Amino acid sequence: MKKIIPLFVLTILLLSACNSSDKKSIIQTENLYAWCIVPYDSLKRTPIERINMLKEIGITKYAYDWRDEHLATMAEELQLAKKNNVEVISVWLWIDNNANTIERLSDSNEKLFEIIEEVGYKGQIWVSFHANFFDNLSDAEAVEKGTNMISNLSKRAVALNCTIALYNHGDWFGEPENQIKIIEALPNEELGLIYNFHHAHHQLENFPELVKMMMPYLWSVNLNGIRKGGPKIMTIGDGDFEREMINQLIAAGYTGDFGILGHIENGDVKEVLLSNLEGLKKLEITTK
Repeated sequence: MKKIIPLFVLTILLLSACNSSDKKSIIQTENLYAWCIVPYDSLKRTPIERINMLKEIGITKYAYDWRDEHLATMAEELQLAKKNNVEVISVWLWIDNNANTIERLSDSNEKLFEIIEEVGYKGQIWVSFHANFFDNLSDAEAVEKGTNMISNLSKRAVALNCTIALYNHGDWFGEPENQIKIIEALPNEELGLIYNFHHAHHQLENFPELVKMMMPYLWSVNLNGIRKGGPKIMTIGDGDFEREMINQLIAAGYTGDFGILGHIENGDVKEVLLSNLEGLKKLEITTK
């Protein structure tokens, strides 16, 4: 004789199975990477020390932020990362109006492109601008100038099997609305957005609207503790808004990577990353 399971019991079992299989903590997924770990490290780790440090704490991806002094070892680091199965998801590119034009980038930025070509790096290039690049321009003029520069950079990147992502760092270019205007002016280019919580304090009130606006273009999100008025850098989990903001992103369908910052000037970046990982774990955020 077959045992009949009451309908309400069967429903509960099915719902439990769905909930347990469909949701997982974002701390347990493979979509976490480290960011701001090269120039921000009191121990000034060498490339291999930095890669080994990431492996020790279980992070297998990072984005490469740099200053001029790191150009000498950048090629070595990109090669070592690949050899050690650590993915460099992006490299940083900073544009100011003093040394960069559409026709010719600064010597440091030109060197970056040379290194990318030399080692055969294939990934994203995160681009942001100093405020002076758009000084004294109307919105329309700023969009045109930004579009021309991003178009040129994208073509150079694609020739090297890389892609360009626009990174909000503050000022005119730090507003997603303005970045999206540039992206939409270049429909034939593969462009994305990188959104940073540590540059988002002034965008808290309209963040839900920004999420909807950014979602078609959003590639990565860098996390940070958030309180109104700052401080700019805060351990994840110590703020008042980051849990809600992350949940809003997930609810809107975001499935991309999350960045864990090492952005402390005089801190051991390993300890900073571990603190942020622990803070993210305490938020107990789950994916769908």
